[in-house]
Amino acid sequence: MSIRTFAILFTGCLLLSGISLRGQTASETVKDSTKKKNRQLFEMSFGQSKLFISSSRDSLINAEESVVVPTNAILFFAEFRPQKRLRVPVFLSLATGPKQHIVNGILISERASPTIGTGVVCKAFRLDFGEKSALEFEAGPFASFLFDKGGKVRVAPVVAGRFRFLKREDFIMYLGSSYSLGIGAFGLFYGTGYVF
Repeated sequence: MSIRTFAILFTGCLLLSGISLRGQTASETVKDSTKKKNRQLFEMSFGQSKLFISSSRDSLINAEESVVVPTNAILFFAEFRPQKRLRVPVFLSLATGPKQHIVNGILISERASPTIGTGVVCKAFRLDFGEKSALEFEAGPFASFLFDKGGKVRVAPVVAGRFRFLKREDFIMYLGSSYSLGIGAFGLFYGTGYVF
């Protein structure tokens, strides 16, 4: 996927979220203004991700059919929530081991790059369970920056979504998945956090 296609998708998501935010009625606006002093604007969380990175700098891996071994990574996640539906996450993913491929029965390892990224996500839905628990789903496009050896920085567009389980409106657990269009990496991530 080219940067131009990613920019078009990113702009489309921003336009759709803007349209959905303008659809609030006047009564919702008044209700929101009374709750504004109690509204929580930030989320900080810590988690782990399993990355299935299919691309490689090794020509042997690219030429032959290989089996991808998942790479573990520590995930630091922060989210700014200026609107009810629109959210701006920032993440840092630090691999705890190399990315590995099995080619013809031989295990080949490469350094996995640390990644930082940001984007815009929209809350798709929320299901309340009682007064103090809820389940939400949010998804959207991201731009991630991979730091390779020698100071090279690669930009990769990512599409991600996650389910968030909220308890008492401040404690969260989440489970999600992502796909990096630039490097062909599928990821599963999970963790816990606090909303304040």
